[in-house]
Amino acid sequence: MIVANWKCNGSKKMIQDWLRQYMDTFISSTGTYVGIAPPYMYVEHFLNLINEYGLDIKLGVQDVDKSSGARTSAISIDMIQDMDCKFTILGHSEKRVIFNESNENISKKLDIAIDKVDAIYCIGESAEENNKNQTKDILENQLSIIKGKIIPSSFSIAYEPVWAIGTGNTPTPEDINDIHKFIKDVVQSSTENNIVPTVLYGGSVNEANAESFFKQNYIDGALIGGASLEGKSFANIVNIFNGKNL
Repeated sequence: MIVANWKCNGSKKMIQDWLRQYMDTFISSTGTYVGIAPPYMYVEHFLNLINEYGLDIKLGVQDVDKSSGARTSAISIDMIQDMDCKFTILGHSEKRVIFNESNENISKKLDIAIDKVDAIYCIGESAEENNKNQTKDILENQLSIIKGKIIPSSFSIAYEPVWAIGTGNTPTPEDINDIHKFIKDVVQSSTENNIVPTVLYGGSVNEANAESFFKQNYIDGALIGGASLEGKSFANIVNIFNGKNL
């Protein structure tokens, strides 16, 4: 599973250029979930071009709100389904830090989204928490929102250590693998149906380091930020994931 998070980046020209690069680089394969979450206003434009070119890329959004109605700027689950979006990202660290999003608020969004689209729940610790060896405590707290719930197999988690996002600094692949196993164990033991989730890694993933991550037993893919903004780079990461390293 390889997913691009464009954050607040994009334009119609960028999308056209991105798709051209992607098609020139991507080696056709089946079975890999490839998704992209552009800013919401570009979803329809992106989707039309993907359909026109016959590409197997799923469109998603970077957040979802709880309901329609008097909620200025919100995007409801019904709206994203109407736009044929297949997934939503929830709980990204930038939402937690910049917009003060709490576990409680994310939990409400997850309850609404989880049976309607594929939910990618982001968790991760700050540099200070990492330095204090609090990583597993922080992750367990963030995972508490799914305790006792029946979680569908379409649910996935993205582990994004906040101190690694966009910095070029990353934990070792072995350390990430250990954290991913911990996440899987916590989710399996705490959910009603004992689901073992797909766990993606996000945090300065690029063409140069992707293979070292994907070789690990418990890393099931990646949620990619900066390196996803160029179609060639993103396609190469998908190729690497598919075992077709160029």
